[in-house]
Amino acid sequence: MSFNRNLSFLAQGVSSSGVLNASYGGSLAWQSVQAASFAAVAGNAYPVNTTSGAVTVTLPASPTAGQAIQITDYIGTFATNNCILNPNGNKINTRTANFPLNAAYESAAFVYVDSTVGWIFYSGIQFTSLVYAASYLIVAGGGGGGSGGGGGGAGGYLAGSSNLVYGTTYTITVGAGGAGGAGGAANNGVQGSNSSALGYTSIGGGYGGGEGFNGGAGGSGGGAGRSTSALSGGAATSGQGNVGAANSTAFVYPAGGGGGAGAAGQFPPASNQSGAGGAGSASTITGSSVTYAGGGGGAGNQAAVLGQGAGGAGGGGAGGYNTAGVAGTVNTGGAGGGGGNNGSILAGGAGGSGIVIISIPTANYTGVTTGSPTVTVNGLSTILKFTSSGSYTA
Repeated sequence: MSFNRNLSFLAQGVSSSGVLNASYGGSLAWQSVQAASFAAVAGNAYPVNTTSGAVTVTLPASPTAGQAIQITDYIGTFATNNCILNPNGNKINTRTANFPLNAAYESAAFVYVDSTVGWIFYSGIQFTSLVYAASYLIVAGGGGGGSGGGGGGAGGYLAGSSNLVYGTTYTITVGAGGAGGAGGAANNGVQGSNSSALGYTSIGGGYGGGEGFNGGAGGSGGGAGRSTSALSGGAATSGQGNVGAANSTAFVYPAGGGGGAGAAGQFPPASNQSGAGGAGSASTITGSSVTYAGGGGGAGNQAAVLGQGAGGAGGGGAGGYNTAGVAGTVNTGGAGGGGGNNGSILAGGAGGSGIVIISIPTANYTGVTTGSPTVTVNGLSTILKFTSSGSYTA
């Protein structure tokens, strides 16, 4: 989103050129070109050169009503390297956050009014864009494994970059993992819940099929349950994950593994051996490589101690053989493993909850959040890690 806005108006004490008259503190005095961060003095106008990098202008700590300052892009580089206005404990247009001047040849004159609104722009404003780019990772909740059945599918995995509009509040939703299929009978797991942020939605992982049932569709598809009949794995959402595996009737009825963000669920590879969950995908959005959205492993045959499928890298839970399925890891979108059989059908593992991570240029970070995200700094970026729902105001 971008728009043009030009404000120039006549008010008491403001000339048609946008300079305060003597009754409001006199004309602004133009200073030499500033090419590095500096502290601005009320009553001055500054040409600022950001050719070599962003420049931060720290406004006066104790301004009085009627004091004015003007900042002008010296050589048309504000769009490439922003000029950042630091309110220094006060406000700019009612906000305490830094304010970026980010349009080529932008010129902004502003006056201090009071502690309620702080500094306000009164002349010469020409914003060609009030946006900045941020990177995101959005992982949905993983699907639950089926009882006596297939591994759940991993939560949908979305990564990319988006423009944030200054002043807009973005709702962050972190999806829960789906429950595993209840033991005591053949039951499908439950699909994971969606995660969403910045206008994008990742789809919850598909459920693992219970004994005798197909796997469910989702971000990644769930694996098929154990059966003497051929069953199919669940479908995946394009661009978010991979399909779940079918079961096998050629062996002793092993189940299929759930799909992961990086690979499809594994088809049963041998007699008495269920399929492993598909591997997840690695992200470096936090500055280090972390793998998310692994698929759940299929349930093994009762007699085969090693017959269960392994969980996929990225939080996927392993299937059980004469035990319940292992739960997916929380806040990874990893899926639950299928439940085994010890003479009775055992429960599938629950899927792990999702996560939303946003990487914002520190120069643009406002600090306005809800939901208590973990906030860290990596180089020139501020990282918000949401493990539960909340919001961020750009």
